[in-house]
Amino acid sequence: MPWEPLTDEQLEIRDLVRTIARERVAPRAAEIDESHEFPWDVVELFREHGIFGLLFDEEHGGTGTGTLLALIAIEEVSKVCATSGLILAVQELGSLGLKLAGTAEQKARFLPSLVSGEVLAAYALTEAGSGSDSAAMGTTARRDGDEYVLDGSKRFITNAAVAGLYTVFAKTDPQAGHSGISAFVVESGTSGFEVARLEPKMGIAGSTTGELTFDGARIPATNLLGDEGEGFRIAMRVLDRSRPGVAAQGLGIAQGATDYALEYARTRETMGKPIAEHQLIAGKLADMETRCEAARGLLYRFGRMVDDGADDTELTKASAMAKLYCTDAAMDVTTEAVQILGGYGYIKEYPVERMMRDAKITQIYEGTNEIQRLVIAREMLKESRAFLLAGLA
Repeated sequence: MPWEPLTDEQLEIRDLVRTIARERVAPRAAEIDESHEFPWDVVELFREHGIFGLLFDEEHGGTGTGTLLALIAIEEVSKVCATSGLILAVQELGSLGLKLAGTAEQKARFLPSLVSGEVLAAYALTEAGSGSDSAAMGTTARRDGDEYVLDGSKRFITNAAVAGLYTVFAKTDPQAGHSGISAFVVESGTSGFEVARLEPKMGIAGSTTGELTFDGARIPATNLLGDEGEGFRIAMRVLDRSRPGVAAQGLGIAQGATDYALEYARTRETMGKPIAEHQLIAGKLADMETRCEAARGLLYRFGRMVDDGADDTELTKASAMAKLYCTDAAMDVTTEAVQILGGYGYIKEYPVERMMRDAKITQIYEGTNEIQRLVIAREMLKESRAFLLAGLA
């Protein structure tokens, strides 16, 4: 028997998600990519089987099975369809502001519909001129009696036009930099709030990515998350916990590509034997599998840290390393998978070209991998390792 780090309960749920992904989602993956249409049937499938509940605690109506299992679910779905795996990752991303900073009343009002999947969530931080530089955002929120008035725009927002609930960040004090940012829950249908456009993309084609505009959009003051000026801190806490969702997506893409390339290499013959037996191809497969397993170690470690109650300060570096390594692995592994299939890898009849296109965005969104390297190095500089050098000449 192979060594298995998961409990029997975790294995049972993982295998359920894996079966649903292989039998119900995989047959739709190419069509979703080709049509560029959001897969509402996959959302309904997740609702029917309670998959969204894996992202939430029991007190809010979820399964309470923890972060590790939520990441595993995203990984399993992403093995066959990155767009469908992203639906789960963004439901977590869009819900985390409420889970981390929402009041009891806000959680009771908004979370049940997110747990069931009746309502999809989105996270609106990025703007055309402020991606990694959040302090440069131009969207403002002005208090007016019992309401806030939002003006501005957001760009590259996943689930635009399909989400019913958006976590939106805006400046309540435009002169205060990071400490002037606040966070709000904005419901779709709010007057003055519109989705201005949806972007055509290279990959994850079935996922909507759009521009949001706020033109005097009025929301209740009770929709403020935390206090005024706490938005940046909330945003960073959210990202520390959500980036591994993208890491899980990247790992799933990489493992799916590895598995497909392996089966192809077993059956494709040249010079009288399967190409898997040629040393150069065997070496590629070995490197691909090792990258996936190393990535899984970082990802699952993060999941266990959260489930074991690790302090926020310990999650930042672990989150960045998982995101960086898993998504770099996704790009490297899918490129090799295309190479193993040769000319077949470059045509749409085979899934690895889609996997390669889908992999690229994982290195960019939820914090570019360049930013992840800066975060990791910054956290390293905070650590004291002088004792390791004791006795060295």
